[in-house]
Amino acid sequence: QVQLVESGGGLVQAGGSLRLSCAASGSAFGIHAMAWYRQAPGKQRELVATITSGANTMYIESVKGRFTISRDNAKNTVYLQMNSLKPEDTAVYYCNAVPASYSWGQGTQVTVSS
Repeated sequence: QVQLVESGGGLVQAGGSLRLSCAASGSAFGIHAMAWYRQAPGKQRELVATITSGANTMYIESVKGRFTISRDNAKNTVYLQMNSLKPEDTAVYYCNAVPASYSWGQGTQVTVSS
């Protein structure tokens, strides 16, 4: 059973940066495409960025050029570097596989003040 632990969230001003980390337990991490998702208050969870086992990436339009997803298979960890943060990026951020087949972790709260 894979367990996911997200960290790195916090409160930042608009224009600031944060780097999120997601540590995954269990084997075979490196073969799965992974993703960051987010859920804002009152909204459904949405996919933000994905990275394949071969490090190909995809981003939703609203974060392109500002967010960068990466992974370190040796450490079973996925990262999300978030720059030029906007208030609309405020959400709880989660990582999971693509599709989201693992149990969800607790997420990490990102709050961007204007």
